[in-house]
Amino acid sequence: MTSAPVAPASLQALTLQLVDYAGLFPPAKLDMNKAVAAFAAHRNGSYARGLSRMIVSCSKLDEFSEAAARHLAALPDAEDAAPPEPWAVSVLIDGKLEDNLAAIERFNNEHECGRGGNGAKGHNHAHNAVIDTVEIKVASPDTVEYALELLPEELYPFFELPLDADLRGFAACLAGRGAGAKIRTGGIVKDAIPSVEKVAEFIAIMHAAEVPMKATAGLHHPVRAEQALTYEANSPRAVMHGFVNLFLGAAMLHARVITPKQLVEILSETSPEAFRFSDETAGWREKIITTAQIEEARENFAICFGSCSYDDPINDMKSLRWVR
Repeated sequence: MTSAPVAPASLQALTLQLVDYAGLFPPAKLDMNKAVAAFAAHRNGSYARGLSRMIVSCSKLDEFSEAAARHLAALPDAEDAAPPEPWAVSVLIDGKLEDNLAAIERFNNEHECGRGGNGAKGHNHAHNAVIDTVEIKVASPDTVEYALELLPEELYPFFELPLDADLRGFAACLAGRGAGAKIRTGGIVKDAIPSVEKVAEFIAIMHAAEVPMKATAGLHHPVRAEQALTYEANSPRAVMHGFVNLFLGAAMLHARVITPKQLVEILSETSPEAFRFSDETAGWREKIITTAQIEEARENFAICFGSCSYDDPINDMKSLRWVR
């Protein structure tokens, strides 16, 4: 890894392991080899601290294993040496849940060598990756209940919720269950982008129920602005949510620095100059949150977001001179 980038401690806290890399999905939609190579490069790059998991559909786990084999670190030769840090993988459930869970178990048994899995000693060229998170799109609380009964303890689930449903009912179902809620914040068409009011409602309801949250899609720019929705030359354009707006807003709500009504305002903010970062605090307009409060919110509530690009968030923050 090259020299670490320079950023205020509050911004580091806000962005630590913030991005789950979703290069396989639109609008990037890379093939498996390119997506895996990009994840490996980012993981070993200067800005690796902002990267969390790679997102893979369950039906593509075998393809992922094949593409990742040459990138994954082999176990050290010495039996008492510490194994390399495994790749963390989040799996999108895209088939029958029971079958997908069986595939996940097989993957972890094959790849978790050196971490107490089924890899035998002496298999020092086995590769090291682990699925510890699953993402499940659901239509009703009954679907959530069914999934929670089947999921093993070692898998943390995020349930993608329909924003036009009774979010309080979902929150009540998830509260205290060791599970999180997922919001889709964009897409490749304008109509896929929810309003700031709907996003704020989701965040506020999950926070009130103490349900951790993640987001996905349309968040690869830090501040709310009009952007191209794809990487095509003739791409449609629309105003996209900003990941700093969303995660700083969620952290401020968690720390009781702002109200749910003010959450709508920070989500609507379009001026980068309205945000400030120092080692001790971060600010939006006149509102201030400490670095310690950001760390607590990120650990317990505002967890991460999925993005098909890791370069876009980094390059935008560099353009704003928030990181160097």
